[in-house]
Amino acid sequence: ADLGTGSGAIALALASEREHWVVTAVDSSAAALGVAAANARRLDIANVEFVGSDWFAALDAERFDAIVSNPPYVADCDPHLDEGDVRFEPRAALVAGADGLSAIREIISAAPGHLVPGGWLLLEHGAQQGEAVRGLLAAAGFAGINTRDDLAGLPRITGGCIDAG
Repeated sequence: ADLGTGSGAIALALASEREHWVVTAVDSSAAALGVAAANARRLDIANVEFVGSDWFAALDAERFDAIVSNPPYVADCDPHLDEGDVRFEPRAALVAGADGLSAIREIISAAPGHLVPGGWLLLEHGAQQGEAVRGLLAAAGFAGINTRDDLAGLPRITGGCIDAG
């Protein structure tokens, strides 16, 4: 599952690379889901299901092998919100509380109930948030927690797995 799929870039990349997977692309914005579905049609990618939902709300008891997300992770007071291209993005797609971690906290707390044993949760976050995200994952019972650098060499992706035992 790709939570907060937006234009579908992550979900469609996964579905394209793993044609035997069925990827569930989730977003609370009907407009974003429309863009993602149009991108899937344009790219001739058929192994994606689009679900309108606020994170896990409409996923009931579905369980996944992997959950990925590029959720909002910018703090409310970040001065960069008034600069560059982000000025034109919906604030809800960027901002996540005073420390930028409210969406990540919500996803981490609910993810164990939506992962199969041994399933992985991978989250994109701000370059200064890795330590906090690792701590949140550990507190939620995730194992194998690690942070990876993005292509610019910044620590931006952290993940962990739910114990298979």
